Amino acid sequence: MNETDKSSPMVVVEELWRSFGSGERTVHALRGVSFTAARGELTALKGRSGSGKTTLLNLVGGLDTPTGGRISLDGADLSALDESGRLALRRDRIGFVFQSFGLLPTLTAAENVGVPMRLRRLPAAEREERVRTLLALVGLADHAAQRPTELSGGQQQRVAIARALANEPALIIADEPTGQLDSETGLAVMELLRAVVRSQGVTALVATHDPALMAQADRVIELHDGTVSLPEAAAAS
Repeated sequence: MNETDKSSPMVVVEELWRSFGSGERTVHALRGVSFTAARGELTALKGRSGSGKTTLLNLVGGLDTPTGGRISLDGADLSALDESGRLALRRDRIGFVFQSFGLLPTLTAAENVGVPMRLRRLPAAEREERVRTLLALVGLADHAAQRPTELSGGQQQRVAIARALANEPALIIADEPTGQLDSETGLAVMELLRAVVRSQGVTALVATHDPALMAQADRVIELHDGTVSLPEAAAAS
């Protein structure tokens, strides 16, 4: 990336459509969605269940392909990538945080964080050093040897955030990351995501329905029946 590229949006979504089924049974999950997300920005996607948030995140993350429209991520046109190209993009440029944490139960916190780096065949010494750095970043340096069942829900989600950062992604995608947490723990996790965006310079797209969590975002985009309402400025500075 050159300096000119760095001034461009991290995510560009243009007239995005996603339909399921055919004929009279066609369901339009997304209907001409367009928006951009700047580099180093935390954007919250809000909307009722069925509004299209998860579908949109799956498309931006290269987990699904649109029926129509275009997605550009860090200058790469996702529609021009084949499956191996999308796989490489997900592995190298995107970190995912799921509502259900998605940790491997037989692995320790440190081992879970290290999984993405193993897939990239990062040298062991470099991998172990980065694991230590990331666990410290999310406040879990003293819990490296514990397995998910030995951690609280909030701690498990912190491990998941550290894992999402393992390969130094340009974009973090989080789908209801606080959905299984109580309000106080959920707010702490969202504040951590906000801090990570600032300190690491990554872009984050976070689907949530909690107004308190939206207040941590730089921007809020509302989805309603697969369409986008006007973006709002969030309360966080």
